[in-house]
Amino acid sequence: MVSTIVHQLTRNLSMEEIEKSGFANYYVDHTVGIWPQAAGGIPFNACEFQSKGDPITDLFEDMAAEQKARVTYDNILRLIDDPDIIEPIKFLRAREIVHFQRFGEVLRTVQEELDSKNFYAFNPSFDMPCKASCKDNCNR
Repeated sequence: MVSTIVHQLTRNLSMEEIEKSGFANYYVDHTVGIWPQAAGGIPFNACEFQSKGDPITDLFEDMAAEQKARVTYDNILRLIDDPDIIEPIKFLRAREIVHFQRFGEVLRTVQEELDSKNFYAFNPSFDMPCKASCKDNCNR
């Protein structure tokens, strides 16, 4: 959605508008094509994804990512006054809030399944496989 908005805003720019807007360096590399990057010009890369393989760590990372996206949309909304841009950005912002809430629900579910004595540390329920003798009675 954001890429579509950027495309709609840039597709009919004149060369003079491109230069005045500070968009010339981007234009040289990408014309008006969409190249994902941060507002500071840092291109998107796989470092944006963080995963440790630990459910609690990964869910907190997911929740933080949703909040960071929400803040970005909040900042965009402070900068614009075009209703054709505001409404889709508000939708995206609301979606980030819902994702944050859903990840929070999953986090609570995972935490309920953990051994409360090992809540934020090594947790045998995830790190130790069931013994062959208890496979039939294993609660996992």
